[in-house]
Amino acid sequence: MLASDLKNDTVLADPIDRLVSAYRPDYALERPFYLDPAIFERDMERVFFRHWHCLAHESVIPNPGDFEVFKLGSEAVILTRGADGSVHALLNLCRHRGAEVCTKEKGNAKAFVCPYHAWTYGNDGALKAARLMPKDFDRQAHGLKKAHVRVVEGLVFISFAKEPLDFSEVEALLHATCGQYGWANARVAHRQSYVIDANWKLAVENYVECYHCGPAHPEYSETHALEQPLHMIEELNAAMEARTCALGIEIGSGNHWQSSACGKETIHAFRYALYDGVKTGSKDGQPLSTLMGRFTDFDGGVTSIHLGGTSFLVCYADHGMIYRFIPKTVDTCEMELIWLVDGKAEAGVDYDFEKLTWLWRVTTDEDKAIIEHTARGVRSHFYEPGPIAPMEQNELRYINWYLEEISRP
Repeated sequence: MLASDLKNDTVLADPIDRLVSAYRPDYALERPFYLDPAIFERDMERVFFRHWHCLAHESVIPNPGDFEVFKLGSEAVILTRGADGSVHALLNLCRHRGAEVCTKEKGNAKAFVCPYHAWTYGNDGALKAARLMPKDFDRQAHGLKKAHVRVVEGLVFISFAKEPLDFSEVEALLHATCGQYGWANARVAHRQSYVIDANWKLAVENYVECYHCGPAHPEYSETHALEQPLHMIEELNAAMEARTCALGIEIGSGNHWQSSACGKETIHAFRYALYDGVKTGSKDGQPLSTLMGRFTDFDGGVTSIHLGGTSFLVCYADHGMIYRFIPKTVDTCEMELIWLVDGKAEAGVDYDFEKLTWLWRVTTDEDKAIIEHTARGVRSHFYEPGPIAPMEQNELRYINWYLEEISRP
């Protein structure tokens, strides 16, 4: 059922469904969508726990036994690499009394021992020992619970859903995009988290539109043509594609932005140009690191990927970015930025850390400020949703998708 179809119902007993039904097309969301704890709980149930999330690049756990704990909302996930090299996402709660079994943020371990009663689990989640339990106790039935895992082009995705959404279209498009940039052989150069005093949707809505780029991101707008309406950069985009083609590279794109009603995960990959003479996303437009993947020269382009509602990827010829949005509470969220470089690139030799991270640190500092400005405004009793501008077409698409998701049980 589309969110708009709810208007055909004569009586809507649920107050959230009534809000969805009353949504004014082509406008921003009403105040309660950002402030109501009940809506936040539904967001978690019907969006966050239904869709796939990019958790990390697998280079953060390169060796058997390596692990790192990730916190997503109220959940904690232990990302581990087993002895056979396989990747697991274990929920960090003992199957006995629910205590956290892993109390360190990261490290290397052959097993996790619960600090409460010493139940012991392998790094694949299997219960190895449960002291003083009866002889007929079934250890196999009490391993750590797991999230579903897919590793594609070095990216680790997880889903909390009992039956996860089909990932095949996502996987194919990631091979056609990140695969061309060599992300499977990349490594993490830096990670930085930003705590945002705003509802998570305000942060995502800000990310997906570039109407604000000109006034809010002068540094980004110096080099990235996306700060202009699409019809004004068609020639720049065509020239970019010609350069990419001349390198013998074909980078995929595709719009599979769809609701979970079809049983498939949502993804949209698109490309846009940097301004003439700009090679990559840097302060001066000049190279930041060694070329990646199939690139033998710079094409002056960017590949952008929106995936699953909380995960966003940015590909340049010499580095990449992962943007993760993590709901925390009704009025707080977190953004994590992950910088990728070629797996063989060395800090201080092949790239300068400050130059590599400059653009997206500056841009995200600015984003944090404007998102929190918006959050404070939305809290006003006099807030009234305004119309979505033409350059905010991706925000409007996201709003409509979100409303449909929370309308579906």
